[in-house]
Parts: sequence; C-alpha cells; structure tokens
Amino acid sequence: MAALPSLRQLRYFVAIARELNFTRAAEVCFVGQSTLSAGLKELEDSLGVRLVERDRQNVAVTPIGLELLTRAQAILAASEDLVEYAGAAGRPMAGTVRLGVIPTIAPFLLPNVLPDIRERFPDLKIALREDLTANLLERLAEHQLDFILIALPYETSGLLVKELFDDEFWLVAHEEDPALKGKEIHLPAKMAERLLLLEEGHCLREHTLQACKRSDIRKADGMEATSLLTLLQMVESGMGIALLPEMAVRGGLLNGTSLVARPLAPPAPKRVIALVARASTAHLQEFEALSDCIQDRFKRNAKTSRSPVKSVGKN
Repeated sequence: MAALPSLRQLRYFVAIARELNFTRAAEVCFVGQSTLSAGLKELEDSLGVRLVERDRQNVAVTPIGLELLTRAQAILAASEDLVEYAGAAGRPMAGTVRLGVIPTIAPFLLPNVLPDIRERFPDLKIALREDLTANLLERLAEHQLDFILIALPYETSGLLVKELFDDEFWLVAHEEDPALKGKEIHLPAKMAERLLLLEEGHCLREHTLQACKRSDIRKADGMEATSLLTLLQMVESGMGIALLPEMAVRGGLLNGTSLVARPLAPPAPKRVIALVARASTAHLQEFEALSDCIQDRFKRNAKTSRSPVKSVGKN
C-alpha cells in the first residue's frame, strides 16, 4: 500500500499554491524554506506526480496540482473540523463562530439578527467578515470561516446549504420615470438597457441579469457601481434605473434620496438567502440555531412591515 500523504505535507502544498512564493509560504507555515521544499518533494514522490513548477522568477501549480488542490483543502478542513468537533462536544453553543456575509446582506439583516443571537445564546460569539461570495467560499473551504451567508443561485455543490427565505427584487427610479408608470411594474427588454449594475464579482450583478433574462448588459460608458450606495447615487443622478433586493429597500437604503422603489409584477424575480457551511462542519448545532434565528427574525419583520408597499422614497 502506498504511503499516505501527511497533513503537514498537504498544508505546505496548499500554502505554496496560495502564495505562489516559497519564502512567503514558509513564513505562513512557520517553517524554514528548506523544510517546506522537502515536505513538498515528499508529497510529490508519494503521489507520483509533479504538483508545482518553479524557476528563479516564477512558481506555478501544475494542471494535476490544481485538480488535487481542492481535495487537499477539503482534507485539511475536515481534519480541523474533526478536532473542533471533539473540543466543542462538551460545550455546545459556546465559543466563537466565524461568519462571512456578502455586502448586499450584511447591513440590512445583521443589525436585527445579531441581538437575537446574543439574547438566545449569550456564550456564543460571532466573528464577522464581509466580502464577495467567491472570496467567502474560498475562505470557507480553507477553514478560515465556519459559515457564510450568501444569496442563491450560486454554485455550492458539496456544501451544506440551508435556504432561509426569498428576497424579491424591486425597481428603483425617480418617481416620474416611465419605468414606474402603471398599476403593475414590469421589466420589458427595452428597459434592460437602462439598468445599472454592480461591477464584476458581485453576485447581485448576476442575479440582476437573470431577472431581466440577459447574459450581459454592456454600458457604452463602461460605468458600473462598486456598492449599493454608489448604485443609488448613479440612479439619482439620472444615469438609469436599478433593481434592489427588498431587504435593502425595507432596510432604509433609499432614505434621504429622491428615489422610489416599487415591487415588480408577479412572478417577481428573486434571490434566495442561504446559510452555507462545509459538509464536515463541527458546528452543526450552531448552524441550525443561526438558521432558526435568521428565519424567525425574517418572519417577524414580514408581519410588522407594511404590506403591500406600493412605494418607498424620501422620508
């Protein structure tokens, strides 16, 4: 039977693949560069494949190395989950949970949810990180985060996914804009050309394109927003219209602006808010508890909010 790779060897390989620099990878692993290089060679010899190529200027992961990298990350994450599970077995709902959240959810959901979590589970601490979905998924795979709160659809195969609630899209424009005329608001193809988008990397951009059944919308001036606040400023300056998640509208994002938001005619396009974890997570109980807290808060907010809301604008 062939010798199995050690966790140490896998950790060296993952560090090299991330840093693409042997000196920095050695520092991350708290070892000397010669020890790192020796560990990588042992791994390559035991697997019988070349994982990394390097010369004096460059370091690159080979094609087979890229295929094995995801498996190595999963093995390391699962082993750390194993240790955490054993350590947390006697103290459920205590300690620290690292939660990643995308920018189009964090400011509108967390201020309501976090006090509920603190009240229900006073011994549980939540460490937050806000980032784009792709980056959060990478950090989740590398065991830098325990859970991530994202919007679907997004590729989450092999992960533990709990769908929490639907978040419909509303059309935002100036009150006199033709797009807001009529009892029911539709988004015809000709309106899609006026839609303003977030820049590449934001999942809300892709969700907006799906809502208007387009694979892409290219602006002649190349202008795209870096955040929801910037997107609103572009709409207010007359550059176009936008689709915003209902949670952002009800969260007061339009307050202080001259803009109006109205729901789209059914079946309205939507995104699905979901909590995601590794399948091997050691924090399954916390995962279920946080899911319940978020869903309970959403239900309470839905009961107390104005329904239906025909328009939301300047207070």
